[in-house]
Amino acid sequence: MNNNDQTRRRLLQGMGAVMLSALLPASKVFAAIFTPPQKLPATQSVYRVKGHAWVNGNRVDANTRIVPGDTVKTAEGAELVFVVGDHAMLLRGGSHLVIERKDENDLSSLLIGGLRLFAGKLLSVSRNKGLRIATPTATIGIRGTGVYLEAGAEKTYFCDCYGEVDVAANGDATSNETVVSKHHDKPLYILGNGQPGQCIHDANRLAHPNHTDDELIMAEALVGRMPPFM
Repeated sequence: MNNNDQTRRRLLQGMGAVMLSALLPASKVFAAIFTPPQKLPATQSVYRVKGHAWVNGNRVDANTRIVPGDTVKTAEGAELVFVVGDHAMLLRGGSHLVIERKDENDLSSLLIGGLRLFAGKLLSVSRNKGLRIATPTATIGIRGTGVYLEAGAEKTYFCDCYGEVDVAANGDATSNETVVSKHHDKPLYILGNGQPGQCIHDANRLAHPNHTDDELIMAEALVGRMPPFM
């Protein structure tokens, strides 16, 4: 393909996106433009790794298996997209994640009991699963949702991209909230320190920092699903 053909193709794609945006809701435009991957085979955990990532101290490659009980870390600037059972995750750079077992006596099970995000940024999608996600400042009860978190020592950013969750501040039992979201409806900051009952604050719902609908579509596709906003 020569340069003129490439330019013409980009122009046509751009025109098509503009026409779609005029006719369809934003989520439908994403679906029309973004082609999601196929469901990942049951024998494969890693969909994509950029930069350096480790599981239990071993460098991640395409053949790495990730299961409950594992500790996953990523270097700054890295990204790891992977699947455990029917749970898909995107872990950004500078992250430290522990995947807890549902049943400590069943080492072969792929059922996740909880996720501990000590630091970093995590996008996670699941369905009909009761599990807990913990950060240094927050504990979040998941009923089967798409969520995004950024965990720091003093503050957690949390977006319930869709579904129902229970959010609680670790340092204050009176700071808790149930969030029901259809599409990034109520992102929150959960603080490590604050006045009683005031450690959870609304974040900017228009910002959606560092996560996108096409990433949610990709993650759901890896486990054979589509997001409910589609």
